Amino acid sequence: MELANLSVLLVWGAATALAVALVAFAVDLSRLSGAKVDARDAAARDRAKVAVGAGAPVDEPVSPYGADAGAGVTGAGTTAPVNRQLAGVGMSVTWLAVALLLVAIVLRGIAAGRTPWANMYEFALVGTFVAVAVFVGVSTRRDVRFLGAFVAGLGVLFLVLAQTRFFVEAMGVQPALQKYWLVIHVGVAIAATGIFTVAFVTSVLQLLRDGRDNGSVLLGSRRWGWLDHTPAPAALESLSFRMNSVAFVLWTFTLIGGAIWAEDAWGRYWGWDPKEVWSFIVWVVYAAYLHARTTRGWSGTRAAWFVVAGYACVLFNFTGVNLIFNGKHSYSGLTL
Repeated sequence: MELANLSVLLVWGAATALAVALVAFAVDLSRLSGAKVDARDAAARDRAKVAVGAGAPVDEPVSPYGADAGAGVTGAGTTAPVNRQLAGVGMSVTWLAVALLLVAIVLRGIAAGRTPWANMYEFALVGTFVAVAVFVGVSTRRDVRFLGAFVAGLGVLFLVLAQTRFFVEAMGVQPALQKYWLVIHVGVAIAATGIFTVAFVTSVLQLLRDGRDNGSVLLGSRRWGWLDHTPAPAALESLSFRMNSVAFVLWTFTLIGGAIWAEDAWGRYWGWDPKEVWSFIVWVVYAAYLHARTTRGWSGTRAAWFVVAGYACVLFNFTGVNLIFNGKHSYSGLTL
């Protein structure tokens, strides 16, 4: 049990690292927002000076926000870069969290003597690991630091829930789970869930940015100024679509693999078990989203809300189905 206890400590360490990353990313966004407001104010003052020098009347600036301001201003028409050191700190600490969580998962598997994703606790750990790993992996190809605060925040939430609500001791599994399909079927499902998570965050940011760009009274306030530093809604939608496409393929294999495993374990491919039904509902929602976007031209907020609905089904499939319904997939390990 020493390895299991060490695993628990490492999970808390990963949660702490993600909490630090959350703060670093959040402060970085706040600084970006403040720098943009300062840039717009400086630009407005420069224009006023020019207008006064030319003898033209000067109007009061109507708003510090606009569609095309720079990050900072030093004098007339020159920009100064904003210090993104905190974003760098956030990324470094997030990488540390990924490493700690990976070691914790491996130690949990060694302590249990099996693949470490057979109950809700372990599913939450590995799913969080995949989500954060996808974020840092994508960050090596493009600048997605604007997602950092939200991915880190969800990571902290999932890990704390896992440690305080879903925790079970490391032990073996019932005979039905002692198959290589535990590695394949559940492993692929967790990978899909992690990617769905990052895509969900991207779609939520798309909705927020779109609302701000379209004159939302709430989102147009200064406190939401950091949204001006996220990509345009179309770019966010494209990124979400790509991730959801990959996750959908994995989820399709999850359903196929689950049916094959069910036939081997219980003598039937499909039995309308609650987990089977809700896994199929998740598949249908994301299939409808991909179909509507690619063939029906659904884009923008309609597509983003589709993603939000799909992820809500994913969360219910993981939590509600496991805790509310009794079925052959009741492997949460929790006593309710």
